Amino acid sequence: MCGCCRNTSWVASSVLRATFILCVCATALAAHLVLHPFRKTGPAPRATPNEVPVTWEDAALRSLEVPLADHKASPQFAPASYYYSIPVRTIYKSYPVYRPDKEPPGYLETLKQREPGLVFAVSRLHSRENWIRAGKTVFEAAIDYDPKMFMTLADVRDMNWYRKLQVPVTKEGVMPFARYVIRQKGKVELGVGSCATCHLRVMPDGSVIEGAQGNMPYDRVAAHALRTRYAEAAEPQAFLQEAEHERRLALGVPWLSPDPLAGLEQMPLDQLASLHEAIPPGVAVRVNTSLDFPPQIPDLIGVRERRYLDHTGLIRQRSIGDLMRYAALVQGGVRFERFLDFAVLPELPDPSTQWRYSDAQLYALALFLESLEPPPNPNHFDSQAARGERVFRKEGCANCHTPPLYTNNKLTLAEGFHPPARDLKRYDVLPVSVGTDPGLALRTREGTGYYKVPSLKGAWYRGPFGHDGSVATLEDWLDPRRMRDDYVPTGFRAQRVKPQAVRGHPFGLDLTPQERDDLIAFLKTL
Repeated sequence: MCGCCRNTSWVASSVLRATFILCVCATALAAHLVLHPFRKTGPAPRATPNEVPVTWEDAALRSLEVPLADHKASPQFAPASYYYSIPVRTIYKSYPVYRPDKEPPGYLETLKQREPGLVFAVSRLHSRENWIRAGKTVFEAAIDYDPKMFMTLADVRDMNWYRKLQVPVTKEGVMPFARYVIRQKGKVELGVGSCATCHLRVMPDGSVIEGAQGNMPYDRVAAHALRTRYAEAAEPQAFLQEAEHERRLALGVPWLSPDPLAGLEQMPLDQLASLHEAIPPGVAVRVNTSLDFPPQIPDLIGVRERRYLDHTGLIRQRSIGDLMRYAALVQGGVRFERFLDFAVLPELPDPSTQWRYSDAQLYALALFLESLEPPPNPNHFDSQAARGERVFRKEGCANCHTPPLYTNNKLTLAEGFHPPARDLKRYDVLPVSVGTDPGLALRTREGTGYYKVPSLKGAWYRGPFGHDGSVATLEDWLDPRRMRDDYVPTGFRAQRVKPQAVRGHPFGLDLTPQERDDLIAFLKTL
């Protein structure tokens, strides 16, 4: 995106619990059009439990992912027999979290009087609309409760936490990235780690866009938790060493020489926390990515129209079942992966100690994600936007960002990557590189050697931009100064380095000021 293992001790006490808590999906999706046409866009037929696709299907999983740049290191998954022996996660009724100054009087005491309520029942799903509404409950469902290494009940009831970390709230004062949950009468818990944690965006007017590139300050929150728990620890140095070791497990790439995270376990607290603090809202470290090459959180609106998941095109989408498989992976299944002789968990744990979503829950979630629509666009197509569209076509932008999807749904080469010839056709590759930083595509566990061509739709409500969120706005992306070594990125800066060129994708950098303004006006209408 992404956190959902309740038993593994290496997650239970770690800052990486926050890393595992990422939400469903990390970028765009789908499969090879020639072999696997997209689903029709009309209303889906009535769904019944008998029509729910099988998620964890061994054969489908074997062909789900584009191989890593080192094909031999591509992950292997737990067998279906193991996965389906894991108990199904219970989804409880949840309630809004208010910033303290906006909370209704007596709100928490009122919640303590409520009985636990279950909100997902297949027997009630008699229409597509029912399935979509049920999918929204899965989208909002917590997979962790009061995680000390992310945010806790005490945090969200502290005004200073909001001020210090600049956590946005809605116009009603709701902090929408977490929910209160009653699993036991009289006890209110903070439920986190849902898809909504990363895929909700609070706009400047306080409105919320579901499924958008989120703007929860995810890594700032993680850094705050790290510093706070370190200060509270009885043995701070032992706590830090454990946190660093667990990051190596979740993020390390030991088959590379050297491992990009070599030396992490000797890093001082301030340096480790600063790595997180350098990552702006809209970008987040999650399992299999990197503190040095963090991925931009994807916009899920329009996801059914795209061919690949992840900035690196890791996941192919050939059916709604593939979207379900990816959701299952991001919401916990990644912890069972094995890369060559490396695995996060040395052996598969007792399945009774794990949780998973049911196939029906994942199907409902996928239907909900596919139903998401963009909000009304305040940017109207006027004479300036018309001029900008002409610039867009004149500059050849449509070759890669092809209307009406504003992507050609292809993969491009990361700089320095030379794929096997057979893969160029198999994965619909545009055999060129646009020169952006290859770190995410070559030095992480999502490193396929490719980047997908992103869609430009919804650019008006998104940001920061680039696969690592290195620039905050479209204006910054089309600023030729970003290619200079003395440029100060307006988004992600590696380890808070101030001057740092944002290279690659030179298209549109030689426009006149008027052409640039016109092009931006057009892009904001998409």
